[in-house]
Amino acid sequence: MILIRAIGLTLLLVMASLLPSSAAEADLRAIIAKFAAATNFSATEAVVRELTATGDPAVEPPLSALADGNLYIRKADSQVFVGKDAGDGIDLLDPLSGEKSASAAKTDLTKIKVNNGLRRVIRDALGTLTLRATDPAVRIAAAATMFKTPDAANIGPLDAAIAAETDASVKALFEQARAASLLVSDRPEADKLSAIALIAARGDRDAVSLLTSVEANSQGAVKDAASSAIATINSTLALWDAGQNIWYGISLGSVLLLAAIGLAITFGVMGVINMAHGEMVMLGAYTTFVVQQVIRTSFPGLFDWSLVIALPLAFLVAALVGLAIERGVIRFLYGRPLETLLATWGVSLILQQAVRTIFGPTNQEVGNPSWMSGSFDIGQLAITWNRLWILVFALLVFGVLLYVMKRTPWGLRMRAVTANRRMAASMGIRTPWVDALTFALGSGIAGIAGVALSQIDNVSPNLGRGYIIDSFMVVVFGGVGNLWGTLVGAFSLGIVNKFLEPYAGAVLGKIVVLVLIILFIQKRPRGLFALKGRAVEA
Repeated sequence: MILIRAIGLTLLLVMASLLPSSAAEADLRAIIAKFAAATNFSATEAVVRELTATGDPAVEPPLSALADGNLYIRKADSQVFVGKDAGDGIDLLDPLSGEKSASAAKTDLTKIKVNNGLRRVIRDALGTLTLRATDPAVRIAAAATMFKTPDAANIGPLDAAIAAETDASVKALFEQARAASLLVSDRPEADKLSAIALIAARGDRDAVSLLTSVEANSQGAVKDAASSAIATINSTLALWDAGQNIWYGISLGSVLLLAAIGLAITFGVMGVINMAHGEMVMLGAYTTFVVQQVIRTSFPGLFDWSLVIALPLAFLVAALVGLAIERGVIRFLYGRPLETLLATWGVSLILQQAVRTIFGPTNQEVGNPSWMSGSFDIGQLAITWNRLWILVFALLVFGVLLYVMKRTPWGLRMRAVTANRRMAASMGIRTPWVDALTFALGSGIAGIAGVALSQIDNVSPNLGRGYIIDSFMVVVFGGVGNLWGTLVGAFSLGIVNKFLEPYAGAVLGKIVVLVLIILFIQKRPRGLFALKGRAVEA
């Protein structure tokens, strides 16, 4: 008996919770039914305002249909439907649920007519509904739209929305949208001056665009206030633009660091000008492509882990290819830098053609995992997640490599060979294997650089060609074989490039950077951070 009472009480509570929503739906349907009795535009407008007054987002579909001329009355029973053209007839959809109820011939229906004035009323009504939406993102989008398209008719709905809003950030956006609408209204000058101050505090390009329009269409104190606000915002934006260029430069520098750090090791230890280094980057990018293709076809749930899986594989592929190049070609050409340059250039062409043969000459699609997609703003700075993660990854690779070089026996051997090859050999260090494994390490790092670059650049056989010259500039500028020099050189060249591009263009900007490096090398032939002990080499 107790169990039966509990079940009965539960059912009563559930029915009680459903009654308000059922009653609300019935009330909405009763209001919508009034469209059938509306004999003119004024009567239709009264129904629209009655629906809007409910504040229920469920009335948005019938109001949108009315504005688009798709709200119909069935002549047989005066019921109101949303109509969808079905060729010979009209599909009748329930105005609240959107479900198909029936079909009818066009002659059996009466379209509810609207004019421009009624469309404006409906637009304002829809704006009011979105301003009251439960989802904050919808309210924010509505405020942004109203700010960019100000209208005096928005002031009333915005006043109501501001009074009801509990989220401080959304409320601030509503107030800015209201200020924008005030500026195109016939409100007193004092109200407009207050609105300009509020918009000036916003301080972004949308505010400048709005105030520029106000400045062009105003006189007296309002025009002067708009001009002053524009000047203030522009000076602030100039600082943000400089910050944005610095971020772009750091982002480019992280890419250059990844591409150049392996080259710095091989060039410093072995003195080899490796023109195939860019192709190691390319192989890493194509390894990422292959990994993603396998995951897409066989393990789609692992796609967000595709880059994590690709990193060790790209390192191994590039390192093995690098080891084969060193053992098969380069070890016979030590001490002859011109021959190594030509030989590695030939190897790069072979690798490019091999990739074209296997994968084709066109770009391949490499997707972004969800955690590398999208962007966020810091003030007026736009920062993309993929660039931020690449920066973090580049610094992590730099830190690991620095630890290997400074804190491990293998790193000690590498530094010994770099400082004085013959002395290192006399101490029992097998310099040929140090050379081979160093070349493999540098190539492997280039491979994992390719994994990162696949997220921001086209994966094609020519991917590495775009980075080889920049990588050599970074290495020479920073100091051959010096990791800290490579770090400073990469970020310095990246930032300088991004500040020059707006004035000189991308190509001319790189030429200017190259000229500056040439002039710098005339003064410091060993770069920013010269390795000590290299002069002992014979």
